[in-house]
Amino acid sequence: MSDLNFLFLQGPRSPFFSRIANELSTLGCRVFGINVCIGDRLVWRGSNTSNYRGRLADWPTYLSAFLEKNKITDIVLLGEQRSYHKPAIDLAKAFNIRITVTDFGYLRPDWITLEKDGMSGHSKFPKDPASIFSLAENAPHVSLERRYEDSFWTMAYGDMQYDFSCFFFGWLYPHYRRSYKRDLSIIYYPAMGLRLLLGQHRHKCAQQRLTVLKSEQARYFVFPLQLENDFQIIAYSPFDSIKVAIDLVLKSFAKHANPELRLLFKVHPWDPGLTNWKKFIFTSADKLGIAQRIDYLEGGNLEDIYLSSEGVVTINSTAAITALQLGLPVKALGDAIYDIEGMTYQGSLDSYWVQAKQPDKSLVDAFIKAIVSTIQIRGVYYSEPGLTAVVNEAVVRLYHQKVGELL
Repeated sequence: MSDLNFLFLQGPRSPFFSRIANELSTLGCRVFGINVCIGDRLVWRGSNTSNYRGRLADWPTYLSAFLEKNKITDIVLLGEQRSYHKPAIDLAKAFNIRITVTDFGYLRPDWITLEKDGMSGHSKFPKDPASIFSLAENAPHVSLERRYEDSFWTMAYGDMQYDFSCFFFGWLYPHYRRSYKRDLSIIYYPAMGLRLLLGQHRHKCAQQRLTVLKSEQARYFVFPLQLENDFQIIAYSPFDSIKVAIDLVLKSFAKHANPELRLLFKVHPWDPGLTNWKKFIFTSADKLGIAQRIDYLEGGNLEDIYLSSEGVVTINSTAAITALQLGLPVKALGDAIYDIEGMTYQGSLDSYWVQAKQPDKSLVDAFIKAIVSTIQIRGVYYSEPGLTAVVNEAVVRLYHQKVGELL
């Protein structure tokens, strides 16, 4: 019988947590789960399940007693910024309980993150090159070639089911409070569905514009937009909204970039289109007198867009890691795990447009090897065989306490 007692809180809207819990149980671990809303009950199939129906303000008191009573050694959760997770992490630190956080991977598309204590701005991954080279020295080489496909539609179905259940049966958990500001699935996914139906047209238009830029030998920087209500923006950036970041970049570009340079905005592939980014960007650019130097794409292959560019400005998008791998200068405006001296530009945004340098390729390669060997797992949340692959590896790391072991 293992002396490990796991508590699973809110997780991906997939069987990921339930399957890990089942495997840990067969290894002799005690496994617990707490549902804080009806949606949690739909995706969690673990044993020893409790239902918390109290107020968010009383959650720390309830959880403290739960942790002590059940001698919890490990807490596993999706994203440390959720309303119910932040107090849980504070308590875990006080009780000397291990914390494991998961979310979509820093590498895309078929990787997830499994990291101790926290992610992004709270990550324990080192930012000094010497430590990164040391981590990478004995790490095995891993091919980054895509191995697994995930299903947007399976994810969408899970989200819709979760949100609909909370909407219609929320009275079962009357004090539950959503942890994020994203539009409800009933709004978000129909809008996304429409965008996907028009995806081929958007991709074609983007490719046509990119062809023109290449034929004109245009020099341009890329600003890949992120999702408005992503925790990367809310918790790990100095911006209250994407619009504030866009304004900052446009003003800096207008004042400091060479007149022959262009700035290309690329919309996030999961953006539902509920905000008219094109109108906002061109209205702001027109006021600055640079609208004729702005390009806006709602489709297209990001790597293809990058290849002809001068560099990438981002808040903290993981899309910047692709740019670094391609040897492009990157300026991160938020708290990003890859914002490391020698990899990203450490000077001001204003000076970036004229002084940006290519990243140190050896450091970028070491960074990739290091995160793969410590905090990334190959696989996906929603589709087979990638789901089984990621469950199996997660079980090994959790059971043997090797989550970020080398950090």
